[in-house]
Amino acid sequence: MAAKRSLSKAEAKDGAAPKAARRQRKERKFPALTFEEALVLPEAIQKFASGQKVRRLTLFEKLDRSPDSTETRRLVTASGQYGMTRGSYASEYLELTSEGSDATSDEVAPTKKLEVRFDLAIKNQQPFNFLYEKLRGGKMPVKEVMADYLTEAKVEDDEKPECIDTFILNATFLGLLRTIAGAERLVPIEQALEEAPQLVQQQAEESAEMADISAGPKAAISPTATASTDVSGDFAKTCFYITPIGEENSEERQHSDFMMTFVIEPALKEFDLKLVRADQIGKPGMIGKQVIELILNSRLVIADLSFHNPNVFYELCLRHTTRLPTVQIKRTIDRIPFDLNQYRTIPIETRNPYTLYPKLQTYTAEVANQVRRALADSESGDNPISLFYPSAKLTWDEK
Repeated sequence: MAAKRSLSKAEAKDGAAPKAARRQRKERKFPALTFEEALVLPEAIQKFASGQKVRRLTLFEKLDRSPDSTETRRLVTASGQYGMTRGSYASEYLELTSEGSDATSDEVAPTKKLEVRFDLAIKNQQPFNFLYEKLRGGKMPVKEVMADYLTEAKVEDDEKPECIDTFILNATFLGLLRTIAGAERLVPIEQALEEAPQLVQQQAEESAEMADISAGPKAAISPTATASTDVSGDFAKTCFYITPIGEENSEERQHSDFMMTFVIEPALKEFDLKLVRADQIGKPGMIGKQVIELILNSRLVIADLSFHNPNVFYELCLRHTTRLPTVQIKRTIDRIPFDLNQYRTIPIETRNPYTLYPKLQTYTAEVANQVRRALADSESGDNPISLFYPSAKLTWDEK
């Protein structure tokens, strides 16, 4: 009996170690959101409270968000990590820091605002500043090279892809990542500060131009169409691509082929997901049983809202009822219908192949970032159904 009791204690000791390890939360070296995403909170404080201290519950009521959701907690935490706000997701009040006020106030000069945002988004974030100092003034290398750099910055291997994507998106938001001489280059902040007033005017003109565009672009790049795929197997390893397909050699087909080959598949690489499109299992335009099964069961769906295809919106609505992870993308020239224009959709500029190609790594990073968020928490991607009917969820019997 003694031997048995001794063995039991040893087993208990061995079994306790993994549990203890699971309880230890690994400290992140960078925020869980991009700077642009985290900026929503301080900008809301400026808008609804004129930059003054505000009750947390009142603020999120104005934002029409649940104050206790996982995504809301992540937002409050990330905003604090970037140094823009004070107060946790459990605090009664939230308030701006002086830097957060400068980063969001319309009364701050463009040059000063950009300088503050750079400090918050990159300089004060150790791994981002490390990459910035390594890459400033030069061409952006492939992600594998940046991952090697992050080893020197003591970033864990499993966090490197997210760190790289977030850095790329922060640099893009600040106007530091630019297409110059056919390649993406990271310009020094000093250059960006000199150009800040002109950049603000340019961005305003581009926004006005985009609002007036209603016609689609002519496809300029046509990759080889994706071969037929075996879609049988585990839905947990499947990403279904809802997209306008069109006839062979049509603009819609060329667009879809390009997005699959050069943006979506590279973005999914780290997640070990197999990308599937409807024409790989049936005729284009047909909403068949297999398509519906993929919409309802796939671990992830990426919906391309380009060309305003009715089948896409039909299938996206069906996916929304499942409350499962979904990411939305579109061409920048396509206006999103009213029902969806307040929800996160990644715009991709496809009109000019000479500027599109150098920015592929940035677009891939943005898609990967949203995929990562959706897989971590399907509720992070709100949609009209989840907003107005939070308890509504489609269920079905497998037969």
